[in-house]
Amino acid sequence: MSDPASFAIEHITRYSYSSPVIGCVMSLCLKPRDDAGQRVLEFEIETDPPAPVNEERDSFGNTKHVLNVHREHRSLTITARSTVAPALPAPLQASCRADAWDEIRQWQNAFELWDFIRPSALTEPSRALAAITARLGIEPAGDPLHAVQRLSNVLYRSFDYVPGSTSAVSPVDHILETGRGVCQDYAHAMIAIARSWGVPTRYVSGYLYVADADGADGPAPQSASHAWVECLLADLGWVGFDATNDSLAGPEHLRLAVGRDYRDVAPTSGIFRGGGQSQIAVEVRIRPHQPG
Repeated sequence: MSDPASFAIEHITRYSYSSPVIGCVMSLCLKPRDDAGQRVLEFEIETDPPAPVNEERDSFGNTKHVLNVHREHRSLTITARSTVAPALPAPLQASCRADAWDEIRQWQNAFELWDFIRPSALTEPSRALAAITARLGIEPAGDPLHAVQRLSNVLYRSFDYVPGSTSAVSPVDHILETGRGVCQDYAHAMIAIARSWGVPTRYVSGYLYVADADGADGPAPQSASHAWVECLLADLGWVGFDATNDSLAGPEHLRLAVGRDYRDVAPTSGIFRGGGQSQIAVEVRIRPHQPG
């Protein structure tokens, strides 16, 4: 498949409750970012039951929506539809300049990078983190770009991707101790280690499009919500690394939001009154979209 002009994304979240919910207020982080070469051509949110949705911008530049449902309901469906023209990254140069680590060290007290240098709730340093970096020989040696690429490769080779083995808010120690996780865990582990080197690193939530195994266009199991990281490197700016797939972020990586870790960019979060036990089901559909 040649690079599509854009992708059509449908992200459906269904909540069901064991008893009626009297009302709820939710924060929705479902609109893709319109920056870094990526363009949002269309976007809409639809809810059932219908309810007002108000747009706001968070401190990381993500667009979020506040949903208020002021009526009794036993289920809630939130459907976000986007058409996104992907970023087409310029070829990455082979390395950073010779004094790149010196410049990175000078960023340690930069106010605008503070959130991406210091540990966050899901990327705290720990004994497990120190032990695994020592055992695997992970260190910030040589060129910064090469060091971060090696880190991504080591994480890819060292852990098993096992759906359902963790939750979205599992601490980084879970994948370090069990050796199993999903994309959020790979991202949190990479963030924790890269930040310990002084490299500003941010969590990226989004979507990954993969054509099916037969080569036909269509959603494969991997074509779904996804997470990766972006590291700020001297000379290169923010560079995306997908440790789950041992790759750089490319046009098939569609950026939704950035933050310190998953908690900053959860697609849906909020509170409700009543409802008893709740269940959530999420479905993501991604298709190449050729206008006309």
